[in-house]
Amino acid sequence: MKNSFPIIKLIFSIFFMFAFSSTANGQLLKKLGKRAEKAAERAIERRVEKETQEKTDEVLDSILEPGKKGKQKKSPIPEGENSSGTNKTEPNSNPDGNTEESDIPESSESSEPKTIQVYSKFDFVPGDKLLFFDDFSDDFIGDFPSKWNTNGSGELVTINESSTKWLKILPGFGTQYIPDVAELPEEFTMEFDVVTKGLNSKTSSQAYLQIMVGDTKTFQKPQNYGFVEYPFCQFIDPGIIIENNINGKREIRNDVRVDIKDIVLSKHHISLAVNKQRFRIWINEQKLVDVPRLLPVNTKMEGIKIQLRGIDTNVEAVYLSNFKIAEGGIDLRRKLIAYGKISTNGILFDSGSANIQAQSMGIIRQIYQVLAQEKGMKLKIVGHTDSDGDKDTNLDLSKKRADAVKKALVSIYSVSAERLFADGKGESEPIGDNTTVNGKAQNRRVEFIKQN
Repeated sequence: MKNSFPIIKLIFSIFFMFAFSSTANGQLLKKLGKRAEKAAERAIERRVEKETQEKTDEVLDSILEPGKKGKQKKSPIPEGENSSGTNKTEPNSNPDGNTEESDIPESSESSEPKTIQVYSKFDFVPGDKLLFFDDFSDDFIGDFPSKWNTNGSGELVTINESSTKWLKILPGFGTQYIPDVAELPEEFTMEFDVVTKGLNSKTSSQAYLQIMVGDTKTFQKPQNYGFVEYPFCQFIDPGIIIENNINGKREIRNDVRVDIKDIVLSKHHISLAVNKQRFRIWINEQKLVDVPRLLPVNTKMEGIKIQLRGIDTNVEAVYLSNFKIAEGGIDLRRKLIAYGKISTNGILFDSGSANIQAQSMGIIRQIYQVLAQEKGMKLKIVGHTDSDGDKDTNLDLSKKRADAVKKALVSIYSVSAERLFADGKGESEPIGDNTTVNGKAQNRRVEFIKQN
């Protein structure tokens, strides 16, 4: 019956058309005579007959062949794919040997960009003593990065028109990627960015990125470790896996059911904090794992390992960049109150810009909490840069960055502007070697100084 409604609608439309237009067309029909009137009636009958037959065929098809719904229209081929459904975009080899992966979105067009307001409750605070930093700027495209070790393979690529270098990692049974960190303290943080390519509704439910902290830097399985694996699967929500081993025996194996299918399609930021036994992980602004006793007590953790599994390398790919490992990440609030001064390189800005990156809001939030408690405290905010570029430009940039932090405290947390003073020192007061990547990262910092 449902499919007969369009037929009935058509017949009534014709009826009303003739009923209400008869006066206007009466004279015309008289002139045409009975023959023309008959011809018009036959034409209408044929059209109604045709429409009726088509609708009847569709109804019969739906009964006799349930999977068929009339003539199937050919589906358009998705942009970037050929008729077989495989991605037709391949890495381009530039004449100078650079490898460029194209058509990989760094952010989802369907989702609104994250703003610092969204991150205003983000409670991750990066460590304040830099141990390891790698944006691969010292390495060549096509090579495996010099500050890393692997028992598999991988290469550095660029994505679209961006100059950022990305490590394309490969899945494999036991393939691991280990950053060359000299020593891991009891309390440290790690951050990095992830971009994915080719994820779709067929991506395996076993597609995971594992981040492990263990008591060895080798490729052997540690006796003591804790890890988190988060999924790339798009057709179900398999959950985030949490596991540990204490003295060779598994004590925790669980999965946290959170839906991150849309998040992993776009460029996303991973933040990890280890505070002795406690193990926490955030993806973008969302804390997903907080286990108070995942790691063993009185056992020194030696290394960080990253592993990818379950990815179809002919279709999908995972890229990592902007690694930062730092000691600390505990509580800058107490330090600021006790000593009246803190310095942090955890407030990040876009390159050459005073735009605050949203994941920096954990530190700014702690500064606000100190000011909310210490009602009479006034702070001087001082920006510092590395030595890349012009000295005067760097000085101006450092002042703008300090002012951007001040504006964030005022606009987001309603701190009185009269309690804050912004200044910049440019590249004039380095604390690290400006000829190295690590040293430059140390020099890009913001200081908060209590004012009398």
